[in-house]
Amino acid sequence: MSTATAEVRPLPQTAPVAVWKPARNPWLIALTVTLATFMEVLDTSVANVALPHIAGGLGASQDEATWVLTSYLVANAVILPASAYLSTFIGRKRFYMLCVALFGLSSALCGLAPSLPLLILFRVMQGVGGGGLAPSEQSILADTFPPEKRGQAFALYGLAVVVAPALGPTLGGYITDNFDWRWIFFINVPVAILSLFLTNRMVEDPPHLVAEVKRSRREGLKLDVLGFGLLALGFGSLEFVLDKGQEDDWFGSRLITTFIALCAVSLVSLIFWEIAQIRQKKRPILDLTLFKNRNFVGAFLMMGVLGFVLYASLVLIPQFVQELLGYTAQLAGLAISPGGVVIIFMMPIVGVLVSKVDPRWMIVYGFSVTSLGLFAALDLNTGVSYWHVALLRMLQSAGLAFLFIPINTLSYNGIPGKKNNDVSGLTNLARNIGGSVGTAFVVTMLARRQQFHQERLGSLVDAGDPNLHEKVSGLGAYLATHGGHASSLAQAQALAQGNLYRQLVVQSTMLSYLDVIKMLAIAALLAIPMVFLMKKPQRGGGVHVH
Repeated sequence: MSTATAEVRPLPQTAPVAVWKPARNPWLIALTVTLATFMEVLDTSVANVALPHIAGGLGASQDEATWVLTSYLVANAVILPASAYLSTFIGRKRFYMLCVALFGLSSALCGLAPSLPLLILFRVMQGVGGGGLAPSEQSILADTFPPEKRGQAFALYGLAVVVAPALGPTLGGYITDNFDWRWIFFINVPVAILSLFLTNRMVEDPPHLVAEVKRSRREGLKLDVLGFGLLALGFGSLEFVLDKGQEDDWFGSRLITTFIALCAVSLVSLIFWEIAQIRQKKRPILDLTLFKNRNFVGAFLMMGVLGFVLYASLVLIPQFVQELLGYTAQLAGLAISPGGVVIIFMMPIVGVLVSKVDPRWMIVYGFSVTSLGLFAALDLNTGVSYWHVALLRMLQSAGLAFLFIPINTLSYNGIPGKKNNDVSGLTNLARNIGGSVGTAFVVTMLARRQQFHQERLGSLVDAGDPNLHEKVSGLGAYLATHGGHASSLAQAQALAQGNLYRQLVVQSTMLSYLDVIKMLAIAALLAIPMVFLMKKPQRGGGVHVH
């Protein structure tokens, strides 16, 4: 019985998938987009310390001048998640350059504004331009670098995102003290011009994005007006509530309650509308299908916590040293600047480690050290030295440096390259909303805990307590003899009572700061379990599929 020999045919070989590479050096592209990043993020905090000068220069009240900050944040929040959607119509490079140009032009107009209403209008324009920058920049980096080098690219980008808010108050204080508040806006103009020139020469859209833009034009895709309107109303209302809530007593204000209702209705309606768009095979403004990816959900939540802790601490520490230690705005900025130096040194190390070590463990380390640094700050008091405050901030920053890059790296893990714009838009939104919530949290809790401690300490003071009478009499006698401000013993004793009351206020304020610091430390710890909900990243830092 003969056996036929089967013919062995070679398996057809599939052609290797061509991996797109930019024509220019990737690191030059990274430097180009980081330049605009630093400019935009710096502008979120540089105007804070200049508000009294702006109010005085334009004949407005301090409360009215806060709209200079609020208008920027609202416009920023609205455009952030929509940037990926808008890029599909005109191309990412063109959209990015348009945002840089709008940011530079509106910065010049802000510096020239003759009145507060015009300044607010120009700040809205600036917020629209700035809101489109960060998502475009991150997606440019994700497309420019292969997954194994993406962490190093995000390290450079992360320097701008984390260091700029820390330098903002210092730079803003220096400019307003030594020049004019208008220069905090004028300094953006040459940076924007340089950024436009470099972007035009260095940056290019990858083939998958070029194809998507061509398809959009060929199929005549129209802007989803209803979706964009719901997005603007929802996130705009949320930013307004977070910024003005404590000032207007939250639910005690009909205006705030109205905006909370608007926010809730708009965002819920937006979710249902976006789901309907996806089912009809239309391009949604928000790609909610990303939330099916467990790693993206974890990264989104942790980026929100990072924004919460980072921006809350950036508000808390300068306010503490100014209110209780008597620091100037410039010195307050310098107190947190050493933390920025730590991040500058740590970021490149983190960028190298993220491709060699499981990013999840780096996040655990980052949140743990940040929490430890905040718990260590519970020994703060009204007599603390400058260097003690600076060292505590350096310890916190040593943890923060290990968060931004690993979280960003994990957010792209397993996501198709064509969705890079959507990933960056949503993660930046999470960081900004987290930062706004953190800022509102600090302002609200400081006011409420200070009132709580003042009432509690006040209840311990008995008007008939002989020790209290003895202290008032002794201090009154001293003031009558040496103070020089009292013409009689009765007046001196009244001054003594006022002095003791001020001490009561200072101590209750100090306790309120410690309460908030403890809450931030706990928030950082609570973020750690989220890490273990994420899958272990694939070798090389993630899959990058076009």
